Order: sequence, then structure tokens, then C-alpha cells
Amino acid sequence: RKSMLLLGFLLAFLGLALPVTQGKIIPRCEMVKILRRNGFEGFVGKTVADWMCLVKYESDYNTKAYNNNGPSRDYGIFQINSKYWCNDGKTSGSKDACHISCSKLQDDNISDDIQCAKKIAREARGLTPW
Repeated sequence: RKSMLLLGFLLAFLGLALPVTQGKIIPRCEMVKILRRNGFEGFVGKTVADWMCLVKYESDYNTKAYNNNGPSRDYGIFQINSKYWCNDGKTSGSKDACHISCSKLQDDNISDDIQCAKKIAREARGLTPW
């Protein structure tokens, strides 16, 4: 009984000590609807299925996804990079081509993420930046 109590306190402590990186997880079917509604079907010659695959493997549908690449970082559901597309105030020589703070790519409102992802895909004529 004492060991279970200790385990409970330990788990509670760890839960408080770990940073919160879980944003909204957008359900698959909802993500398909969002992509269709925002004109991703056929956009730069790619299907909604292509974009779904990208979102799944880049962020696992998590709006707060974050990945440190060393000199730059990837943010949000599309994992948009701070070297070229957003400004995180940490990446030297950032181009900030989407004119957006990287932190805005980690909130639950993904409309700005969508605009930036489409800009990236349009400029690359596809999904090669990912």
C-alpha cells in the first residue's frame, strides 16, 4: 500500500515536471474536412491523402508539435521550419517568409498554419520542403 502511494506521488510529480507539448489533436476525419474546405485537393498537384500523410508523419495531428533540428526548429501541425518560414527569435538568419511568429503555429487555430503551408508548397511546387 505504501509503495502504491509512493508510486502515485512519483507519477504526479513527473506529470508536473514534464513540459506540456500536447496541443489539440485534430481527429483524422476532421482534418480531411479542414483540408478539403481549404482547397488542398489538387493543390500543387497533390491530393488530400498526400497532405494527410504529411500531417500524420510530421505532427501526428498535434497542433503544438515541436521538433528541434539544432540550428532551426519545426513548429505546429505542418512542422513549419524557423529558418525559412517563421520567426521564433532564436534562429539566426531566419527568412520569416510567412511573416509569422512560430508560436502562432502552435495554437489550436490552424488557419495561419494553412496559409503558410500553402505558401511553402506553392513556392516549392509540391511537398519537397517536407
